[in-house]
Amino acid sequence: MKLHRNLVFAVIDALNLIFNEGEYADKVVQKVLKFDKRWGSRDRGFIAETTYEMVRYKRLYTEIAEVKAPYSRPDLFRMWAVWAVLKGITLPDWKQLEPTPERRIKGKFDELSKIRKFREAVPDWIDELCEKSLGAKLWTAEIAKLNEPAEVILRTNTLKITKEKLRRVLLDEGIVVEPIKGYPLALSLPERANVFVTESFKKGFFEVQDASSQLVAAFLDVEPGQRVVDTCAGAGGKSLHMAALMENKGQLIALDIYNSKLKELKRRARRNGAHNIEPREISSTKVFKKLYGTADRVLIDAPCTGLGVIRRNPDTKWKMQPDFLERITKTQKEIIRNYSKIVKPGGKMVYATCSILPQENNDQVKSFLSSDEGKEFTLVKENKIYASKSGFDGFYMALLEKVK
Repeated sequence: MKLHRNLVFAVIDALNLIFNEGEYADKVVQKVLKFDKRWGSRDRGFIAETTYEMVRYKRLYTEIAEVKAPYSRPDLFRMWAVWAVLKGITLPDWKQLEPTPERRIKGKFDELSKIRKFREAVPDWIDELCEKSLGAKLWTAEIAKLNEPAEVILRTNTLKITKEKLRRVLLDEGIVVEPIKGYPLALSLPERANVFVTESFKKGFFEVQDASSQLVAAFLDVEPGQRVVDTCAGAGGKSLHMAALMENKGQLIALDIYNSKLKELKRRARRNGAHNIEPREISSTKVFKKLYGTADRVLIDAPCTGLGVIRRNPDTKWKMQPDFLERITKTQKEIIRNYSKIVKPGGKMVYATCSILPQENNDQVKSFLSSDEGKEFTLVKENKIYASKSGFDGFYMALLEKVK
């Protein structure tokens, strides 16, 4: 493999922004890929994949390289040299690279690989918390799977096209996709490709959405003509899915505290041809209190630690602080108690997270059901999704029904 200096330097620039400036990896990669318009798909792929892998295994590489934060530029090059040696890449004779003790690097890697927190590169507190919450066997399997790069999964927008036709249209555009058993609208890409530049995407034929996430809207059992409220809609991935399941009939109110996300939802809804979505910013409690007792279906896709989706956001491991779990579970408790009141008698609600921790999932549901707000609800079913078992993101969803 021939290494190009400008590509390696771009990776170093990206790591500096992520590790030292605290910027988000996905935003940094987007920014860095714009540095040189002459870069082809292979060049861009090298920068993105190398950056993500070094973020994913930061703890392992820093331990082997014997560097500590804040990382100087020579430190970042030492980390990169460790990555290259472990990949079997011959190091170039550049002044930025000190003489690299390859045998010592490999020996240290063999030694650290026997210890899960180094092998899978997680902070001590996350490793201890997850082992205690999930058990050593499940957590060991889970974190190994969550360290694998996530594949690209599409969700067919049935307001505009069928899955079979979408496959043919994408093939005409040079993109091969395959169906996934058990996921009726999902298509996976065996090889990564920039699907956002396709005509199919511009026409709103699909959205990029992990297979596990695609299960949430169907779990809520929405039907055409209903009044549905998505209480933490964000940029609207699940709102768009529900609008399609509702066949654009009925009313879908998308709530969020961030107006910028709702603006993005409006843009996506136009592209998708989803006309029954009504975004509303939660500027005060009046916004959701007006809806109490009025909705046939309510989705609470609650904010969470995101530990089920660290394949996509590997820097989450390094940004999250130990007190965050306590704060986010308190927020979840308030959200489910407040937003459950939107469900009308006989209606249904789904509480969902992209976490694998019981503290954020079934523990929250049990706590809600034993509260004053939850006494009128019953748990119909729940689904705990683990990456190590499904191959897709870790997720949780519980369907609850309000008595008539």
